[in-house]
Amino acid sequence: MGVVGLDHLAITVASIETTVDFYERVLGAEDIYGELWRSGKIPVAILQVGASRLSVHAAASPATPHAEAPTAGSGDICFRYDGPLDEAAAHLNQNGVEIVEGPAPRPAADGQIGESIYFRDPDGNLLEFLSTHPKHRGADPLAASTDE
Repeated sequence: MGVVGLDHLAITVASIETTVDFYERVLGAEDIYGELWRSGKIPVAILQVGASRLSVHAAASPATPHAEAPTAGSGDICFRYDGPLDEAAAHLNQNGVEIVEGPAPRPAADGQIGESIYFRDPDGNLLEFLSTHPKHRGADPLAASTDE
């Protein structure tokens, strides 16, 4: 099998403009082809968020092909955060974004254990910042406990 990872992720939203504004302001995303989707030459906004790419589809007219039942607010996306979560929490607070859970221990895709905070975008998609900064490294929260 030749799969090496994810290239991009697509989310369905009520308003592409509102979503792009939020992701630029709160996550530091770059709107790669803004002129093209605003002029209708491409049907989606494409955001660069760190090393990840995110396609943003309008629920009213999703790009084809699309998910079987594209629904705004059904996403759950974890972004790696390079730094202490108290900095991330302060940034979210400055932008009026409520933290709905965390910090809580979570395993990362690379095997490290860190901590996460959870929040929502304007459509209600659940977003997560996962940090493996030394301040947040700990024991695996999914490891089974053994009583001897």
